[in-house]
Amino acid sequence: MAGGAGARFGGAKQFSVLGGRRVVDWAVMAAAAACEGVVLVLPAEQVGRVALDVQPDVVVAGGASRSASVRAGLAEVPDGVDAVVVHDAARPLAHRGLFTAVLDALAAGADGAVVAVPVADTLKRVGEDGAVVETVDRDGLWAVQTPQGFRLDVLRAAHTGDAEATDDAGLVEAAGGRVVVVAGDRRNLKVTDPADLALLEAFVGR
Repeated sequence: MAGGAGARFGGAKQFSVLGGRRVVDWAVMAAAAACEGVVLVLPAEQVGRVALDVQPDVVVAGGASRSASVRAGLAEVPDGVDAVVVHDAARPLAHRGLFTAVLDALAAGADGAVVAVPVADTLKRVGEDGAVVETVDRDGLWAVQTPQGFRLDVLRAAHTGDAEATDDAGLVEAAGGRVVVVAGDRRNLKVTDPADLALLEAFVGR
C-alpha cells in the first residue's frame, strides 16, 4: 500500500529516501522476499512512471481512501491464492520475519494475523477542553503495525459494500473473523512526519 498523498508528512513520503533507497523500495523488497507475488498500489499519477529496485508483479492505482486502495489491490490477486498480506509502504523496516510470522498464523488456522507490540506508555483519554477524562488501563493493549495477513476469501468478504476502516483487521473482526496478534518489532516504525524518517535513518545506519 503506497497510494497515499502524505498530507501530514508534507508530500508523498513513500518516495522519500531512506538509507540510499526510497521508502517504497524497502517495503517492496521485504514483501517480495516473503511472498509469491507482490501487488503495489500507487497514486494514480505515479502508475507507469516509477522505476523500482525490485519490480512487483502488478502495479495498480489506488482509490480515494485506504480501504478503496486495498480493494484495488485485492482485485489483482488471483482467485487461487490462499493468503494475502497487506503492508503499508510507510513502514519500510518491516523485515521478512514479520511477513513469515503472519503467514504462519494463518496456516495455523487464524482468519487474520497482525504484528503488534505491547503498549508501554501510560494512556489518557482527553476531552475537547484538553482536560484528562480518564487514565486508560494499558493491560492487554497492543499497538498494531503492518504487515497484516488474511485468508483471501475472508478479506474480500470483509471489504464488500465499500466498507471503511483504519486497518483491514478491523473489518475482518467486525465481520466475525478470528484475528490473532504475533510479535512485532519496535523498529518497524511508521513514517508519519520527517522526524520519523530521521529516526529510521539511525536504525538503517546500524
